[in-house]
Amino acid sequence: MAEPHRAATYDASPMHDEILDWYAAHARELPWRGPAATPWSVMVSEFMLQQTPVARVLPVHEEWLRRWPTPAALAAEATGEAVRAWGRLGYPRRALRLHAAAAAIVERHGGAVPSSYDDLLALPGIGDYTAAAIATFAYGRRHVVLDTNVRRVLARTVSGVEFPSRSPTRAEREQAARLLPDDEPTAATWSIALMELGALVCTAASPRCERCPVAASCAWRAAGYPAYDGPPRPTQTWAGTDRQCRGTLLGVVRDAPGDVPAARLDAAWSNPVQRVRCLAGLLEDRLLVRTEAGDYALP
Repeated sequence: MAEPHRAATYDASPMHDEILDWYAAHARELPWRGPAATPWSVMVSEFMLQQTPVARVLPVHEEWLRRWPTPAALAAEATGEAVRAWGRLGYPRRALRLHAAAAAIVERHGGAVPSSYDDLLALPGIGDYTAAAIATFAYGRRHVVLDTNVRRVLARTVSGVEFPSRSPTRAEREQAARLLPDDEPTAATWSIALMELGALVCTAASPRCERCPVAASCAWRAAGYPAYDGPPRPTQTWAGTDRQCRGTLLGVVRDAPGDVPAARLDAAWSNPVQRVRCLAGLLEDRLLVRTEAGDYALP
């Protein structure tokens, strides 16, 4: 992943120096950053970090890279092993998508994670954000990388609002593109610096404005911290949801030493209608399979 870098000259926004200097002093040491990180490590981290905190990702990422240090190593395994190794990170379909992407990398790119945005976007399971992030953080390319943290930082510092819209707008992308330094390595570092600032300082619930390197020029602060007045922001629930049911049922099969009879899953979730619906979804998503004996297993 891109390391702190400063080009000799570029047409800088007033925020560039402050945020890049802050990042150079405060960047966390993470295994998918720095010159020793492989593009595959960056790619695995991007899949795992989607809707999952860094602290939960770290041990799983470490074990994943130990077991499968290359895309070819993962592609050679059954998809069920990817699901098993995903553990309790949540949203386990990401494990299947990462396995499919690894297989495509072996088939199309000789086992090397591609460096171009277009080649990355063509891989299964990779969208605009992930393609831009891998190209930027693994290869130092110049792309707009808009994750939740980056969007929040720019919404506050530049636009003067507490939170951005639910989905990136064209105007938001154009604004982010205008702020990108011209120099590729500097642009890559700028993108990760914004992300880090949003993760550590300009947080959603309790921003630490006293620690912010651009507090003096922040439009939201200057406006008196106006509260968000857009559409209601979605809140995630867990207890009793299909997500919890699916996770519970998948966990029983994942942690079992062998195939799991239906009776054990009946005991794991008491609501029969919800259980049947969620099991059907797990089978449809190919996270589980039925054996000839009618038991459940990983694919």
